[in-house]
Amino acid sequence: MEQLLGAHTSIAGGVSTAIDRANILGFNAIQIFTKNNNQWNAKPLTDIEINNFKSKLTKSNIKIIIAHSAYLINLASKWKLILRKSREALVDELTRCEQLGIPYLNFHPGSHGGKGEEEGIKLIAEAINICHEKTKAFKVKSMLETTAGQGSSIGYKFEHLRKIIELVEDKNRVAVCIDTSHIFVAGYDIRTKESYNKVMKEFDKIVGLDLLKCIHMNDSKKDFATRVDRHEHIGRGYIGIEGFRNIMNDKRLLKIPKILETPKGKEQMEDLENIKVLKGLFIR
Repeated sequence: MEQLLGAHTSIAGGVSTAIDRANILGFNAIQIFTKNNNQWNAKPLTDIEINNFKSKLTKSNIKIIIAHSAYLINLASKWKLILRKSREALVDELTRCEQLGIPYLNFHPGSHGGKGEEEGIKLIAEAINICHEKTKAFKVKSMLETTAGQGSSIGYKFEHLRKIIELVEDKNRVAVCIDTSHIFVAGYDIRTKESYNKVMKEFDKIVGLDLLKCIHMNDSKKDFATRVDRHEHIGRGYIGIEGFRNIMNDKRLLKIPKILETPKGKEQMEDLENIKVLKGLFIR
């Protein structure tokens, strides 16, 4: 069975150019930004851009595209202006995904900035409910990503995601993404088969494997439980090869897209090396 493998791919020159790059690199799954990830605002997508994107996607070997939100978005911000702008930006990005036919918008839940995790969780769920209400007929789902636990970020415990999802009214529009580097530095050990199985059993019990729709495949430059987010190439970090062998051969995850967010240059040749390593771990 061919697994869904790819990487976060640049949209420089327009969203449809990511498909061109992915085709050259041979990806069958990719992640993209739908706008500049370091700005609040962006020009609306034109009909030409949308049609080009859809046309190229139809002719490509890409089976799934996932969008990642701008990093400025913080749905748990203690600052009212940032909270308002974050909600508006999330609605805009959900709209872009819907226009492009992208099924999932991945985002970090947010950072409470000292308000406390419980209050932060409530704010995140409230924001998602508001954004879903404003995009009621949309098919695109909000995808919560596990976090490393830096600073006051929420999402470094599986329980955080469960509590958010419990407070979201339209549960049919929620999905989850596991980032391997993030969960590792947050204290979930996936390095051995035994510890990996324990983590996945815990995830299934607390969140549910049915909600897992993407895995970010990143090794870690920082050691276990340090709660510092630094990505490394596959097998060159503290997780190591065996951790990724566990994921690649987990039969429950064979159909889950696995996306690299490892360091790369403009041509993304490093992604090809990392994918080669991952494919070599898969026992057919």
